[in-house]
Amino acid sequence: MQLGFLHFETRDPGAWDAFLTDVLGLSAVGGGRYRMDDHAWRFQITEGPTDDLHTVGWEMTPDELSAALSRLDEAGVPATPTDPAERGVAQRVYLRDPAGVPVELVTGMARVDSPFQSERVRSGFVADDLGLGHLVITAPDPAASRRFYEGLLGFRLSDHIRCEYYGYPVDLAFFHVGPRHHSLAFGGPQRKRLHHFMLEARRMDDVGLAWDRTIRHGLRIMQTLGRHPNDRMFSFYAQTPGGFQVEVGWGGREIDDEDWEPMTYDRISEWGHHPPGAVFGRER
Repeated sequence: MQLGFLHFETRDPGAWDAFLTDVLGLSAVGGGRYRMDDHAWRFQITEGPTDDLHTVGWEMTPDELSAALSRLDEAGVPATPTDPAERGVAQRVYLRDPAGVPVELVTGMARVDSPFQSERVRSGFVADDLGLGHLVITAPDPAASRRFYEGLLGFRLSDHIRCEYYGYPVDLAFFHVGPRHHSLAFGGPQRKRLHHFMLEARRMDDVGLAWDRTIRHGLRIMQTLGRHPNDRMFSFYAQTPGGFQVEVGWGGREIDDEDWEPMTYDRISEWGHHPPGAVFGRER
């Protein structure tokens, strides 16, 4: 299993196009879709009123999908087969998680033979069989969301972070579906359906170059450069045209389930990841 695609709805598709291509370094492939690796597309942008996450796509093998559908059926969770041609996949099932986040379980996402190349991210992205990255979603009832993702869809707990961050209580649970440290995290209600999504570059310098592009494009930096203690990601956070955030990172940790033991961390970051307004806005 992997994080297959993200579909966003926006009132300003042009702003998203410039953000995904000029800032993040993805390639437009037509139809509001964008490529970043061997998949034919990973992001889809459609016009609409919400400026929010439209759908999360989780790519599975047919056997994984069959097992998940059996568990969902036993739990009485509605899951509706829907037109696979719309996504260019072999199978496609629609459902909602306990927070109401629209989810699609798909098999057979299209791949392309030509290697992905970006003028802005020369090293490319850590994606392909690891999935496009990760996302942190809203979960007003974290226990219900954990039962859904872990118990019914087969996600596995990576670890927790419980601490205070600039006066805000933090209680996050991180889950993996493959070697990537986490493809999903949640910890409480968010203003929108997601807090952020993450893309991982293959080279540290590409994080710095993305930082420069973000500043040149006048986008708001939400958290400064830093490194997380659990997935070891070196990264920064910026505001997207949708109002939620993107994390651009490098050096993420991978998990081997044979010897992995979840633990709880007492801090968001080893260093950095400060909100600029809280640290640079202070009187000296």
